[in-house]
Amino acid sequence: MKYGIIVIGASLGGLKSLHGVLSGLDSSLNLPVVIVQHRSPDADDTLRFLLQGDCTLPVREVEDKDPILPGKIYLAPSGYHLMVENDHFALSTYIPVNHAQPSIDVLFETAVENFGSRTIGVVLTGTGKDGAHGLAEIERYGGMALIESPESAFAKGMPDAAVKATLNAIEFKLEEIGPFLMQLSRQ
Repeated sequence: MKYGIIVIGASLGGLKSLHGVLSGLDSSLNLPVVIVQHRSPDADDTLRFLLQGDCTLPVREVEDKDPILPGKIYLAPSGYHLMVENDHFALSTYIPVNHAQPSIDVLFETAVENFGSRTIGVVLTGTGKDGAHGLAEIERYGGMALIESPESAFAKGMPDAAVKATLNAIEFKLEEIGPFLMQLSRQ
């Protein structure tokens, strides 16, 4: 299989964007999908239930040392950086990166360190620049870099930063991302 993991980062306006992406995925997806959505450090697991409503795949918040399994949606818990370590996840309370904890860059960088060119990275709506450096690293390692079109994003900061940081990332309208991820998962 050409790809091994999908990592997605979102911030302001992310719930709508994540709904748009996840609703385009179906139960035949044979890759793990790992999501960092910026949220308050004291947020509960309501986001998991909201995302599960649009998704045929199981959605769960990651616990430290959880195995990385295909066909599942993993959500970074609030207040922790989510990292990929070989075949499992690790959680860290290390200082915020790009003013965020969890940080999209931390997830993207550790994913590409472990999956290399088999990594698919997706930057969705948000302010700031979290995810731009990590997406550039995914691209540098030969992985697939996708960006929600800044024109359709609720907040353009993160998509704009990702466009500037990458050379060959592909911009998509929100409704196109899920079906494209399904196509990539079959390669």
